[in-house]
Amino acid sequence: MMRIVVILFLFVLAAGFVLTALLAGTSGNWVWWILVALTVVLLAVGIRDVTQKRHAILRNFPILGHARYLFEFIRPEIQQYFIERNTDGTPYNRDTRSMIYARAKGVDSHKAFGTELQVNEVGHEYLLHSSAPVAPVTDQHRVRIGSSQCTQPYEMSLLNISSMSFGSLSANAVLAMNKGAAMGDFVHETGEGGLTKYHLEHGADLFWETGSGYFGCRTPEGRFDAETFAQKANLPQVKGITIKMSQGAKPGLGGVLPAAKVTAEISEARQVPMGQDCISPASHPEFSTPRELMGFVAQLRELAQGKPIGIKFCVGSRTDVMAICKGMMETGVLVDFITVDGAEGGTGAAPLEYEDHVGTPLTEGLMLVHNVLVGAGLRTEIRLAAAGKVANGSDIVKRMIQGADFTFAARSMMMATGCIQAQKCHTNHCPVGVATQNKRLQRAIDVEDKGHRVYNYHRLTVSEAAQIMASMGLQGPDQLNTRMLRRRVNLQSTRSYASLFHWLEPGELLNDAPPSWKEDWEEADADHFGEHAAIRYGKPHSVALKRVDRVSDPHDDTKAPRIDAKNSIKIEPLPHDVTRPEGKPGS
Repeated sequence: MMRIVVILFLFVLAAGFVLTALLAGTSGNWVWWILVALTVVLLAVGIRDVTQKRHAILRNFPILGHARYLFEFIRPEIQQYFIERNTDGTPYNRDTRSMIYARAKGVDSHKAFGTELQVNEVGHEYLLHSSAPVAPVTDQHRVRIGSSQCTQPYEMSLLNISSMSFGSLSANAVLAMNKGAAMGDFVHETGEGGLTKYHLEHGADLFWETGSGYFGCRTPEGRFDAETFAQKANLPQVKGITIKMSQGAKPGLGGVLPAAKVTAEISEARQVPMGQDCISPASHPEFSTPRELMGFVAQLRELAQGKPIGIKFCVGSRTDVMAICKGMMETGVLVDFITVDGAEGGTGAAPLEYEDHVGTPLTEGLMLVHNVLVGAGLRTEIRLAAAGKVANGSDIVKRMIQGADFTFAARSMMMATGCIQAQKCHTNHCPVGVATQNKRLQRAIDVEDKGHRVYNYHRLTVSEAAQIMASMGLQGPDQLNTRMLRRRVNLQSTRSYASLFHWLEPGELLNDAPPSWKEDWEEADADHFGEHAAIRYGKPHSVALKRVDRVSDPHDDTKAPRIDAKNSIKIEPLPHDVTRPEGKPGS
């Protein structure tokens, strides 16, 4: 919104100069005084620019240098509305966003004149249709969640609302999503920020996610509070529990809710103090090995009286996935489902290095977890969910071919609620009120209207997934196979997923693990996470860490406020204990 104001200001300023010049020739001397005043203002700005020391470009190019900051400020709007093509925008391109908005409104989302994608480009994927398509089913496909150890299984929709916490999202956004989920009979996952009154308002089916901070069920010291958890887990709306181990946007890094967004309401819901950043530890204090994780799963299942218990993570080491499977085999405790979060996920803000270079993309991570579960003989007991850039019916079908039983979507559900991809989620300045605690901004969300949009988007998208499967000649997801998804591998040929990747057979890791899997399977240990076995090759040079004792400096007490990088501020050295990219100490 501020960028639009800047654009309008520039137009008004230019028009003012032109109008003043025209009037000067016809109206008397008073107009010339306006020009004199404008000249004095520009002169003062120029002198200030030359003498200031914070901006090099203004020091060398007074007055003119401001154009650089103005154009940089409005660059995202110029790029999105005037430059990028329908298939260019990221993380979600214009075609995808337009489709979501149209479906949310319940209007025509078709597009004329053919695809704009480069279908002969290496990496392009497509589904195989049938010469004998069938009529699509009229009811939603459902997936039963619950292993043989689960006494309260749940019938899950193929598309559900992924983890987004109250605090990260506004109250009205949570209410709208909850209303849409209740209307459409699909799951609203709470996010690690806790189970709040807004998640319970409209009676939607909930999967309560608990992360390393145990928000909403924690002791004052930040440990897990079993009694509080049991009270909430047995609410009728809660249909399952998710233990979040990591997330795609920042795997291996704890979550942060900025202090500016920690209201009294959030403080009460999360059981954290106001006035400081709400930080989730990078790892869980209740377990540190796969065996201990299974003990925690068993504890939660007992406290929740047999409801489905699952884990969620972004895949890192292949050995870790195998170690979790060995933990289940050796303890006899099963998880009911696993949610694989792709590295392309991103409702949570993160350092650019994490967003771009840490974590396994969803396709690879999903197929890996599916393969390991099959090879360990556990796949029939455990359901698999895919989370990360799921937006349309073909995304759902492709993920099920790659190994998923159902999917979660976050950003597309935000768009159905009104998100315009402003990428201001972490600043508390979301212009449409979806990801902010600013009461003035979040009032833009009409809960009833946006709830209907979430419902419409879900209904039309799962219907489109059913239609695609019908076009493939299938009655349901259980008939999908890896031959039905093809990828272009070079300019001359394409290959199916069946031939492109090695798919393990049931129990193959237990009997005679293939050479490409054997070493990692043997290394995997129920008492360790990580690749701990010694290797004889590929070892980097040793680097010793040396602590440098330094004399106390007055700058050590400098506060590092959370600011926009473009803001004009006086730069001070950061405190010596800063370990986080946004200028804060770690925990």
